[in-house]
Amino acid sequence: MSGRTPIEAAKARMEATFARWTRETTLAEMRADFDAALGGAEAPPSRPVEVAGMPGAWFGPEPDPASGQGAILYIHGGGYQVGSIRSHRGLMHRLATAAGLPLLAFDYRLAPEHRHPAALDDCLAAWRWLLAQGHAPGRVALAGDSAGAALALATMLRAKREGEALPGAAALLSPWLDLEATGESLVTRAGLDPMTPREKLLAMARIYLGRGGDPRDPLASPIHGDFAGLPPTVVHVGDHEAILSDSETFAARARAAGVEVTLEVWPEMIHHFQIFPELPEAGRSLARIGAFLHDRIG
Repeated sequence: MSGRTPIEAAKARMEATFARWTRETTLAEMRADFDAALGGAEAPPSRPVEVAGMPGAWFGPEPDPASGQGAILYIHGGGYQVGSIRSHRGLMHRLATAAGLPLLAFDYRLAPEHRHPAALDDCLAAWRWLLAQGHAPGRVALAGDSAGAALALATMLRAKREGEALPGAAALLSPWLDLEATGESLVTRAGLDPMTPREKLLAMARIYLGRGGDPRDPLASPIHGDFAGLPPTVVHVGDHEAILSDSETFAARARAAGVEVTLEVWPEMIHHFQIFPELPEAGRSLARIGAFLHDRIG
Protein backbone atom coordinates (compact mmCIF):
# COMPACT_ATOMS: atom_id res chain seq x y z
CA MET A 1 0.00 0.00 0.00
CA SER A 2 1.33 3.43 -0.96
CA GLY A 3 1.85 6.05 1.72
CA ARG A 4 3.20 3.65 4.34
CA THR A 5 6.29 4.64 6.24
CA PRO A 6 9.13 2.09 6.23
CA ILE A 7 8.34 0.98 9.78
CA GLU A 8 4.64 0.59 8.93
CA ALA A 9 5.56 -1.55 5.93
CA ALA A 10 7.84 -3.73 8.06
CA LYS A 11 5.09 -4.24 10.64
CA ALA A 12 2.58 -5.11 7.92
CA ARG A 13 4.96 -7.68 6.45
CA MET A 14 5.33 -9.46 9.78
CA GLU A 15 1.61 -9.23 10.56
CA ALA A 16 0.85 -10.83 7.20
CA THR A 17 3.29 -13.65 7.94
CA PHE A 18 1.77 -14.36 11.35
CA ALA A 19 -1.78 -14.15 9.94
CA ARG A 20 -1.04 -17.12 7.67
CA TRP A 21 -0.31 -19.34 10.66
CA THR A 22 -3.21 -21.44 11.90
CA ARG A 23 -3.51 -24.56 14.01
CA GLU A 24 -2.99 -26.55 10.82
CA THR A 25 0.32 -24.81 10.02
CA THR A 26 3.20 -27.14 10.74
CA LEU A 27 6.30 -26.05 12.62
CA ALA A 28 8.36 -26.71 9.50
CA GLU A 29 6.08 -24.35 7.54
CA MET A 30 6.39 -21.68 10.23
CA ARG A 31 10.16 -21.92 10.16
CA ALA A 32 10.22 -21.65 6.38
CA ASP A 33 7.86 -18.65 6.48
CA PHE A 34 9.97 -16.93 9.13
CA ASP A 35 13.16 -17.49 7.14
CA ALA A 36 11.52 -16.13 4.00
CA ALA A 37 9.92 -13.13 5.71
CA LEU A 38 13.15 -11.99 7.35
CA GLY A 39 15.82 -13.45 5.10
CA GLY A 40 13.98 -12.49 1.94
CA ALA A 41 15.98 -12.41 -1.25
CA GLU A 42 19.13 -11.29 0.51
CA ALA A 43 22.03 -13.62 -0.16
CA PRO A 44 25.15 -11.92 1.16
CA PRO A 45 28.50 -13.63 0.76
CA SER A 46 29.31 -16.16 3.48
CA ARG A 47 31.63 -19.10 4.05
CA PRO A 48 30.11 -22.33 5.41
CA VAL A 49 31.85 -23.94 8.37
CA GLU A 50 31.01 -26.67 10.88
CA VAL A 51 30.89 -25.24 14.39
CA ALA A 52 31.13 -27.87 17.12
CA GLY A 53 29.09 -30.23 14.93
CA MET A 54 26.53 -27.56 13.98
CA PRO A 55 25.97 -25.84 10.62
CA GLY A 56 27.72 -22.47 10.69
CA ALA A 57 28.87 -19.64 8.47
CA TRP A 58 31.38 -16.80 8.52
CA PHE A 59 30.33 -13.35 7.36
CA GLY A 60 32.57 -10.37 6.69
CA PRO A 61 36.38 -10.47 6.54
CA GLU A 62 38.33 -13.72 6.68
CA PRO A 63 39.04 -14.66 10.30
CA ASP A 64 42.72 -14.45 11.22
CA PRO A 65 43.15 -15.18 14.93
CA ALA A 66 46.92 -15.41 14.63
CA SER A 67 47.05 -11.69 13.88
CA GLY A 68 45.10 -10.77 16.99
CA GLN A 69 42.09 -9.83 14.91
CA GLY A 70 38.77 -9.62 16.73
CA ALA A 71 35.66 -11.64 15.89
CA ILE A 72 31.94 -11.63 16.65
CA LEU A 73 30.01 -14.74 17.70
CA TYR A 74 26.39 -14.04 16.75
CA ILE A 75 23.34 -15.91 18.10
CA HIS A 76 20.16 -15.48 16.06
CA GLY A 77 16.74 -14.91 17.56
CA GLY A 78 13.38 -16.51 16.83
CA GLY A 79 11.74 -17.30 20.14
CA TYR A 80 13.83 -20.47 20.54
CA GLN A 81 11.59 -22.20 17.97
CA VAL A 82 12.25 -20.52 14.62
CA GLY A 83 15.12 -18.60 13.06
CA SER A 84 18.34 -19.68 11.41
CA ILE A 85 21.41 -18.46 9.61
CA ARG A 86 19.15 -17.88 6.60
CA SER A 87 16.63 -15.67 8.41
CA HIS A 88 19.39 -13.50 9.89
CA ARG A 89 22.05 -13.62 7.18
CA GLY A 90 21.38 -10.07 5.97
CA LEU A 91 21.52 -8.66 9.49
CA MET A 92 24.68 -10.58 10.30
CA HIS A 93 26.39 -9.49 7.09
CA ARG A 94 25.54 -5.84 7.75
CA LEU A 95 26.80 -6.04 11.33
CA ALA A 96 30.06 -7.69 10.24
CA THR A 97 30.50 -4.96 7.64
CA ALA A 98 29.72 -2.18 10.13
CA ALA A 99 32.22 -3.57 12.64
CA GLY A 100 34.84 -4.47 10.03
CA LEU A 101 35.14 -7.83 11.78
CA PRO A 102 34.48 -11.47 10.88
CA LEU A 103 31.22 -12.74 12.31
CA LEU A 104 30.49 -16.38 13.07
CA ALA A 105 26.90 -17.66 13.02
CA PHE A 106 25.56 -21.13 13.75
CA ASP A 107 22.26 -23.04 13.85
CA TYR A 108 21.65 -24.16 17.41
CA ARG A 109 18.97 -26.71 18.33
CA LEU A 110 15.39 -25.40 18.54
CA ALA A 111 12.37 -26.20 20.69
CA PRO A 112 10.11 -28.09 21.03
CA GLU A 113 12.33 -30.88 19.69
CA HIS A 114 15.12 -29.67 21.98
CA ARG A 115 14.11 -27.79 25.11
CA HIS A 116 16.17 -25.73 27.55
CA PRO A 117 19.11 -26.03 28.09
CA ALA A 118 19.88 -27.56 24.67
CA ALA A 119 20.21 -24.20 22.90
CA LEU A 120 22.42 -22.86 25.68
CA ASP A 121 24.58 -25.99 25.56
CA ASP A 122 25.07 -25.36 21.83
CA CYS A 123 25.97 -21.71 22.38
CA LEU A 124 28.57 -22.62 24.97
CA ALA A 125 29.94 -25.26 22.60
CA ALA A 126 30.22 -22.65 19.84
CA TRP A 127 32.01 -20.27 22.22
CA ARG A 128 34.48 -22.97 23.16
CA TRP A 129 34.94 -23.96 19.52
CA LEU A 130 35.77 -20.40 18.53
CA LEU A 131 38.38 -20.10 21.25
CA ALA A 132 39.86 -23.46 20.20
CA GLN A 133 40.46 -21.96 16.75
CA GLY A 134 42.92 -19.57 18.38
CA HIS A 135 40.73 -16.54 19.00
CA ALA A 136 41.62 -14.80 22.27
CA PRO A 137 38.47 -14.42 24.42
CA GLY A 138 39.12 -10.74 25.04
CA ARG A 139 39.14 -10.17 21.28
CA VAL A 140 35.74 -11.81 20.77
CA ALA A 141 32.30 -10.23 21.22
CA LEU A 142 29.10 -12.13 21.89
CA ALA A 143 26.06 -10.69 20.13
CA GLY A 144 22.49 -11.66 19.43
CA ASP A 145 18.93 -10.46 18.98
CA SER A 146 15.76 -11.30 20.92
CA ALA A 147 16.05 -14.87 22.24
CA GLY A 148 19.54 -14.94 20.75
CA ALA A 149 20.48 -11.95 22.89
CA ALA A 150 19.22 -13.84 25.94
CA LEU A 151 21.35 -16.82 24.91
CA ALA A 152 24.38 -14.55 24.50
CA LEU A 153 23.86 -13.21 28.02
CA ALA A 154 23.16 -16.68 29.44
CA THR A 155 26.31 -18.01 27.75
CA MET A 156 28.35 -15.40 29.60
CA LEU A 157 26.60 -16.17 32.89
CA ARG A 158 27.24 -19.89 32.50
CA ALA A 159 30.85 -19.41 31.42
CA LYS A 160 31.39 -17.25 34.49
CA ARG A 161 29.69 -19.84 36.73
CA GLU A 162 31.97 -22.56 35.33
CA GLY A 163 35.13 -20.51 35.65
CA GLU A 164 35.66 -20.08 31.91
CA ALA A 165 36.89 -17.06 29.97
CA LEU A 166 34.49 -14.25 29.11
CA PRO A 167 34.36 -12.21 25.89
CA GLY A 168 35.75 -8.72 25.59
CA ALA A 169 32.39 -7.13 24.73
CA ALA A 170 28.73 -7.92 24.10
CA ALA A 171 25.94 -6.51 21.94
CA LEU A 172 22.28 -7.20 22.70
CA LEU A 173 19.64 -6.29 20.12
CA SER A 174 16.08 -6.20 21.52
CA PRO A 175 16.90 -8.78 24.20
CA TRP A 176 14.08 -11.01 25.51
CA LEU A 177 15.32 -11.74 29.00
CA ASP A 178 12.24 -12.45 31.12
CA LEU A 179 10.30 -15.64 30.34
CA GLU A 180 7.65 -14.68 32.91
CA ALA A 181 6.82 -11.55 30.86
CA THR A 182 6.51 -9.23 33.84
CA GLY A 183 7.82 -5.98 32.35
CA GLU A 184 5.73 -2.81 32.54
CA SER A 185 6.20 -2.16 28.82
CA LEU A 186 4.10 -5.24 28.04
CA VAL A 187 1.21 -3.06 29.18
CA THR A 188 2.35 0.40 28.11
CA ARG A 189 3.43 -0.76 24.62
CA ALA A 190 0.69 -3.32 24.10
CA GLY A 191 -0.52 -3.32 20.50
CA LEU A 192 2.40 -1.34 19.13
CA ASP A 193 4.60 -4.29 18.18
CA PRO A 194 3.30 -7.34 16.27
CA MET A 195 6.36 -9.37 17.20
CA THR A 196 6.07 -9.69 20.97
CA PRO A 197 2.56 -9.65 22.48
CA ARG A 198 2.55 -11.02 26.02
CA GLU A 199 0.43 -14.10 25.31
CA LYS A 200 2.76 -15.08 22.47
CA LEU A 201 5.82 -14.66 24.70
CA LEU A 202 4.34 -16.83 27.43
CA ALA A 203 3.42 -19.55 24.93
CA MET A 204 6.94 -19.59 23.49
CA ALA A 205 8.40 -19.69 27.00
CA ARG A 206 6.29 -22.74 27.91
CA ILE A 207 7.39 -24.55 24.76
CA TYR A 208 11.04 -23.68 25.35
CA LEU A 209 11.09 -24.68 29.03
CA GLY A 210 8.85 -27.73 28.85
CA ARG A 211 6.87 -29.11 31.74
CA GLY A 212 8.48 -28.28 35.07
CA GLY A 213 10.93 -25.77 33.61
CA ASP A 214 11.73 -22.81 35.87
CA PRO A 215 11.11 -19.43 34.18
CA ARG A 216 13.18 -17.75 36.90
CA ASP A 217 16.30 -19.81 36.21
CA PRO A 218 18.92 -17.15 35.32
CA LEU A 219 20.19 -19.36 32.49
CA ALA A 220 16.69 -19.33 30.97
CA SER A 221 15.63 -15.83 32.04
CA PRO A 222 18.95 -13.96 32.28
CA ILE A 223 17.23 -10.91 33.77
CA HIS A 224 17.72 -12.72 37.09
CA GLY A 225 21.46 -13.24 36.61
CA ASP A 226 24.46 -12.04 38.56
CA PHE A 227 26.01 -9.58 36.13
CA ALA A 228 29.15 -8.69 38.09
CA GLY A 229 32.26 -9.12 35.97
CA LEU A 230 30.55 -9.10 32.59
CA PRO A 231 32.23 -7.16 29.76
CA PRO A 232 31.18 -3.77 28.35
CA THR A 233 27.80 -4.22 26.70
CA VAL A 234 25.75 -2.23 24.23
CA VAL A 235 21.97 -2.64 24.10
CA HIS A 236 19.74 -1.30 21.31
CA VAL A 237 15.97 -1.61 21.60
CA GLY A 238 12.90 -0.02 20.01
CA ASP A 239 10.69 2.32 22.02
CA HIS A 240 7.58 0.55 20.69
CA GLU A 241 8.75 -2.89 21.80
CA ALA A 242 6.53 -4.71 24.24
CA ILE A 243 9.68 -6.05 25.92
CA LEU A 244 11.40 -2.67 26.24
CA SER A 245 11.40 -3.17 30.03
CA ASP A 246 13.73 -6.16 29.68
CA SER A 247 16.45 -3.91 28.28
CA GLU A 248 15.86 -1.14 30.80
CA THR A 249 15.87 -3.52 33.77
CA PHE A 250 18.99 -5.29 32.54
CA ALA A 251 20.84 -2.00 32.03
CA ALA A 252 19.95 -0.79 35.52
CA ARG A 253 20.90 -4.05 37.25
CA ALA A 254 24.09 -4.53 35.24
CA ARG A 255 25.25 -0.98 35.97
CA ALA A 256 24.53 -1.53 39.66
CA ALA A 257 26.82 -4.58 39.42
CA GLY A 258 29.61 -2.48 37.94
CA VAL A 259 29.14 -3.36 34.25
CA GLU A 260 29.65 -0.69 31.60
CA VAL A 261 26.35 -0.62 29.69
CA THR A 262 25.35 1.61 26.78
CA LEU A 263 21.57 1.55 26.28
CA GLU A 264 19.96 3.18 23.24
CA VAL A 265 16.17 3.30 22.84
CA TRP A 266 15.06 4.02 19.27
CA PRO A 267 11.81 6.00 18.84
CA GLU A 268 8.92 4.20 17.11
CA MET A 269 11.00 1.09 16.38
CA ILE A 270 9.69 -2.44 16.89
CA HIS A 271 11.31 -5.69 17.95
CA HIS A 272 14.76 -6.38 16.40
CA PHE A 273 14.16 -3.58 13.90
CA GLN A 274 17.75 -3.94 12.67
CA ILE A 275 16.73 -7.01 10.69
CA PHE A 276 14.70 -4.86 8.27
CA PRO A 277 17.21 -3.41 5.78
CA GLU A 278 14.69 -0.88 4.45
CA LEU A 279 14.62 1.00 7.76
CA PRO A 280 17.06 3.95 7.95
CA GLU A 281 17.16 3.44 11.71
CA ALA A 282 18.38 -0.14 11.19
CA GLY A 283 21.43 1.08 9.32
CA ARG A 284 22.21 3.74 11.91
CA SER A 285 21.79 1.29 14.77
CA LEU A 286 24.11 -1.29 13.22
CA ALA A 287 26.66 1.42 12.43
CA ARG A 288 26.74 2.44 16.12
CA ILE A 289 26.87 -1.14 17.36
CA GLY A 290 29.59 -1.94 14.82
CA ALA A 291 31.63 1.06 15.93
CA PHE A 292 31.28 -0.01 19.57
CA LEU A 293 32.46 -3.54 18.79
CA HIS A 294 35.32 -2.36 16.58
CA ASP A 295 36.47 -0.02 19.33
CA ARG A 296 36.32 -2.75 21.97
CA ILE A 297 37.71 -5.79 20.17
CA GLY A 298 38.77 -4.69 16.71
